[in-house]
Amino acid sequence: MSKTETMKLYLQTCDGSIQQVEQEIAMFCPFICQEILQKGMGFSESSAICLPKEVSSAMLNSILEYCQFHRVRGCSDKERKLFDEKFVTIPTERLYELASAANSLKLRSLVELTCRAIARTLERSSPEEICDTFNLPKEKLEPFINITCNPSIGLLDRLKRNKLKERGRVLENVGVQEKEEHVVDERPIDELLSFINGSNDGETKEKKTGKNIIKNKTKKKHQQKNSSLTSSNSLSA
Repeated sequence: MSKTETMKLYLQTCDGSIQQVEQEIAMFCPFICQEILQKGMGFSESSAICLPKEVSSAMLNSILEYCQFHRVRGCSDKERKLFDEKFVTIPTERLYELASAANSLKLRSLVELTCRAIARTLERSSPEEICDTFNLPKEKLEPFINITCNPSIGLLDRLKRNKLKERGRVLENVGVQEKEEHVVDERPIDELLSFINGSNDGETKEKKTGKNIIKNKTKKKHQQKNSSLTSSNSLSA
């Protein structure tokens, strides 16, 4: 084999189609690497690597296009960003299929890219509209149990959690406002009237109470003194 000749791999998609692709590009997917290293598959048509059921011929072509660009060294961050933005500018249904296919091939970078794109298209949708988009059951606003590790279910779960948090914050703010509106002033009526009419002496309730106690004690002493004087006069007489 010459140096210019590249090694080929045989990949079989879920629709039964067998494609011959460059090994360097295909091995960008962790799933394909695992099949080669652990099972020695893919080097002949009879031992073609059977891809997961989520990977159709169309999805494989899109994924290989993504892998071919990202495996090239020397691309700037700006070039990668422009490529990614254009790459996910496709209908939502196809974007969902691409996310599922990338997830089955364990291609994490593409899973994150497609899920972010799906989130942008659904961020203004209600949970019911999201269920309609993905043909999911319309149940309570509770997190889904993501048994199959499907990226779309995980995305839906995060969106519903965010909406629940927003709803909780709104209800919490309403509750605080209601508490503030229903605060009962438990001060005595005399003190409230004094506060409403305005007091010029600037004395607090505590000071007034203290003065009243002293005044009552003084009055009591005067009464006792007068009583003693009266008794003495009576005895003298």
